[in-house]
Amino acid sequence: MSIFAGKTLMITGGTGSFGNAVLNRFLKTDIGEIRIFSRDEKKQDDMRHEYQAKMPEVAEKIKFFIGDVREISSIKNAMYGVDYVFHAAALKQVPSCEFFPMEAVKTNVIGTDNVLTAAIEAGVKNVVCLSTDKAAYPVNAMGISKALEERVSVAKARTVSEDKTKICCTRYGNVMCSRGSVIPLWIEQIKAGNPITITDENMTRFIMSLDEAVDLVLFAFEHGKTGDILVQKAPACTLKVQAEAVCELFGGDKNAIKIIGIRHGEKMYETLLTNEECAHAIDLGDFYRVPCDNRGLNYDKYFHQGDADRNPLTEFNSNNTRLLSVEEVKQKLLSLAYIRDELAKI
Repeated sequence: MSIFAGKTLMITGGTGSFGNAVLNRFLKTDIGEIRIFSRDEKKQDDMRHEYQAKMPEVAEKIKFFIGDVREISSIKNAMYGVDYVFHAAALKQVPSCEFFPMEAVKTNVIGTDNVLTAAIEAGVKNVVCLSTDKAAYPVNAMGISKALEERVSVAKARTVSEDKTKICCTRYGNVMCSRGSVIPLWIEQIKAGNPITITDENMTRFIMSLDEAVDLVLFAFEHGKTGDILVQKAPACTLKVQAEAVCELFGGDKNAIKIIGIRHGEKMYETLLTNEECAHAIDLGDFYRVPCDNRGLNYDKYFHQGDADRNPLTEFNSNNTRLLSVEEVKQKLLSLAYIRDELAKI
């Protein structure tokens, strides 16, 4: 019997890649109910039919709720009887958030506050909010809005007892083959006989699978303290290595890779743990834990008190983590069902 036995889990933004990964992981377990909360009825209908076809014996555990995290009343209507929440609803595309930053604020910041307010009022036991490496040293609207999401989560955690509602954040890098990510685009470019496009071959990015993203959320769920930000020690690779790995798997021309230049709001490398967070972060082996800052709002302390000893940890970014080779990236890609399915179509 698991800690999810007979419990009700709600996933905001549940029709996305993460929601599907959770369903595939949990649907055949002893969990009681999984609520998919999102605003796209077409995606919900597609998901309903997909799981009725592939998991008919347990598909009735999925309940669908139309709503928008921007509208707190719709969240409250779906939150009754919920034990746990995985908050994945977000605007995630860097270019769209750059052009429409207030839309990112409405979903990523105000939406998070709405979800947490509704969860606390409903007596939800555990909420895990999903964040991104772009929230560390943010330089674009998407990253800034996700950094604010983290701050909202930490601030909200201070207002409620952990015994009532525990609130944690997870921060991770690029999830391979998730909706809107670059690898599916490259595969389509290869199929069309076109060269694949990359922004800068020396740019580095953390990479992880959807299953690893779920693992991080579950680690935060089980081991995090309220107000924590949990970070997984993910490997990384250069865009050139990742592109060459995709070319080798799908028959693309490595010599024809086209460099298109860095887009607005992009960094050459991403950071999962900042130097400032290192001052009080805790190394948990495969993860870092950034505990909640529980100091009160007493400005006098900031002038007269400080930390005499600094934690020896240093910034963890996609340049100083382990960089994968082409063969290692290929093996990581081959572990994904999406890649195996696409290779089967060739």
